[in-house]
Amino acid sequence: MSQILEIIGCKYPIIQGPIGALNNPKMVAAVSEAGAFGMLALGYATDLEAVKTSVAQIKDLTDKPFGANLMIAMNPNNEALLEILAEAGVKAVTTSAGSPKRIYPKIKELGMKGLQVALAAAHAVKAADVGVDAVVVSGTESGGLRTNGPECTNMILIPTVCDMVDVPVVAAGGISERRGYRAALALGAQGVQIGTAFLASEESPASQAWKEAILGCGDAGTIRLPVGGMGMRTIINPKLSELLAAGADLNQEYNLMYAPQAWTDGDFDLFPAGAGQVSALIKEIKPIKDIIAEMVA
Repeated sequence: MSQILEIIGCKYPIIQGPIGALNNPKMVAAVSEAGAFGMLALGYATDLEAVKTSVAQIKDLTDKPFGANLMIAMNPNNEALLEILAEAGVKAVTTSAGSPKRIYPKIKELGMKGLQVALAAAHAVKAADVGVDAVVVSGTESGGLRTNGPECTNMILIPTVCDMVDVPVVAAGGISERRGYRAALALGAQGVQIGTAFLASEESPASQAWKEAILGCGDAGTIRLPVGGMGMRTIINPKLSELLAAGADLNQEYNLMYAPQAWTDGDFDLFPAGAGQVSALIKEIKPIKDIIAEMVA
């Protein structure tokens, strides 16, 4: 655990999962103030001045460490983003959606640490071989963008990766409270990444309808929705349930570009609410500090 804490520099080995819809300085600062590692989601960021403003706003709200996530293959501005972050004193970032070979020379040049997100053991091994400082392994339970192919649960993925790499491992997916946190550590992870639980927090800028969709989600209440060449874990709502029963081509029914509008307006017929399987364990909307305090108690 000490290796991860040395990398991210905060009190607890808990990283905020980067969710673009939650790219809110107050949210990031709240996570950091509670002792975890707040994260800006910069995967699709193109307005460099807006990024500078967000970073400055976070620094006005907290003196605690925070970072950002960069999507390697999705954004030609990544090197410029890294320079902005480094100039602001950010020490660590997570990277995803692409080979770390493309960006880690710049990360190292700037004196920063990098954690690569991997959805499979083979990808974690390749990332470690390239020289990343840690890997975030994201099991099929996780929310967010996924593959459309076979995936593994964290119960298997975490110890598999821990046995195969020499760098610290952070677990993402299926963790919202103390039991999941302890289980991840018992399986060999040195820290965890939390998305859905923070999404449903008091400080979250997510719409009330989105939060309520999480609270109302039972076990087996999510699905990996195919969206183009990727998948996204979403909550099954009445419309989606009808489409599944009818054997509809979900690729034709939903377009990822409409997700931000759907999630902002609570119009989940337009695109279902994104969330991880751990939604089934989330029964109330709590302050971020309470979520973290219960987790590490």
